[in-house]
Amino acid sequence: MKNWTPQSWRDFPIQQQPNYENLEELASVEAQLKSFPPLVFAAETRELYKQLANVSQGNGFLLQGGDCAESFSEFSAPKIRDTFKTLLQMAVVLTFGGSCPVTKVARMAGQYAKPRSADLETIDGVSYPSYRGDIVNSFEFSESARRPEPQRLLTAYHHSAATLNLLRAFAQGGLADLHQVHAWNMSFVQDNPLKEQYQDLADRIEQALRFMEVCGITSENSPSIKETQVFTSHEALLLNYEETLTRCDHLTNDWYDCSAHFVWIGERTRQLDHAHIEFFRGIKNPVGVKIGPGMQEDDLIRLIDAVNPNNDAGRLTLITRMGADVLGDKLPALVRRVQQEGRQVVWSSDPMHGNTVKAGNGLKTRNFDSILKEIRQFFAVHQAEGSYAGGIHLEMTGQHVTECTGGAYGLSESDLAQCYQTQCDPRLNANQVLEMAFILADALKSARNGQNV
Repeated sequence: MKNWTPQSWRDFPIQQQPNYENLEELASVEAQLKSFPPLVFAAETRELYKQLANVSQGNGFLLQGGDCAESFSEFSAPKIRDTFKTLLQMAVVLTFGGSCPVTKVARMAGQYAKPRSADLETIDGVSYPSYRGDIVNSFEFSESARRPEPQRLLTAYHHSAATLNLLRAFAQGGLADLHQVHAWNMSFVQDNPLKEQYQDLADRIEQALRFMEVCGITSENSPSIKETQVFTSHEALLLNYEETLTRCDHLTNDWYDCSAHFVWIGERTRQLDHAHIEFFRGIKNPVGVKIGPGMQEDDLIRLIDAVNPNNDAGRLTLITRMGADVLGDKLPALVRRVQQEGRQVVWSSDPMHGNTVKAGNGLKTRNFDSILKEIRQFFAVHQAEGSYAGGIHLEMTGQHVTECTGGAYGLSESDLAQCYQTQCDPRLNANQVLEMAFILADALKSARNGQNV
């Protein structure tokens, strides 16, 4: 922690930042944010740290999912509820199938910033700044809409606070009751074209819940049956926003980024001598780093040591995003090297970003089979290398959008336009997410048996 402060990142080069025109207004907004209450608390973050430490040792599984980018215009209680429900449904299936606790981390309550491949977007010969998420500018293609606005930082904070409030209410207020979540899953199974494939697992969960009731373990006398923990996360892209919510915990004197329980660095901003690594090395949160196919073994070890120099279990999650046709060739050497060096990390698979393609109608999409293929390869590589496949990281929604092709309902490219709502990248819909959970339950069980845990 030598020479680190919440502001020290400002002395380093930085990528993927907006160009604000009114710096005085920006400074005023940052000052307001520094006076606001934290969004999450250090004790909550320490609990997530502890759970991820267990995952790194093969004693749990990380389920991370939510919107590609949250939207101010689509901010609503039903949308938050539906994504929360889908995350819980998936967690129940994986918990039972893998016989292990599942740590639930939502890409919610702060996922408002997005990196872009180019600073400018050009349509019909007209160029404006790229859309960088609602925390920066607007999706509409016009000069005024694409101008970065400091006031959006305040809107993002208030939307995040309201989302967190609702998530906590859902998690503690009965919506998370296992019996209710299982009833949702049974409805999914009954209506699914591949019903027979999932029926056995659904029946076994039903039997387990009935057995617990016979033993006297009910929602009325066991809080763990009707309550759950859901943590929040986002890519910490705008460091001026993250700095304003970084607070010193009075119990430990450690610094926590209180904008979320878990934050990560993206593939485009993980340069070792740049601002994001500098900021991340000083916060006590569990953190993640996205790892693409261009990562080299030596660079990975240097990155791990920069972010987790004490080799603490639970501190660092490596989120691989390589593509279904690439991961099998690129990942083994990286896993092997981390194993040889004795570094403690959680390995998680982001099977979304490496499998993005453009459909014939010009819309970006992802194919369900390609996503599933990358996840299966991820599990296979870790099993072959004696490592542990500890999590998955999905861009998903609880709504029935048509943005990714494939799945049991056979969505095709011609179906995409029916309900294509994303402002950034395509997301798995509720049915596709749950289908994936039932398929992955067996993969998780095999992975844990392979580890003898």
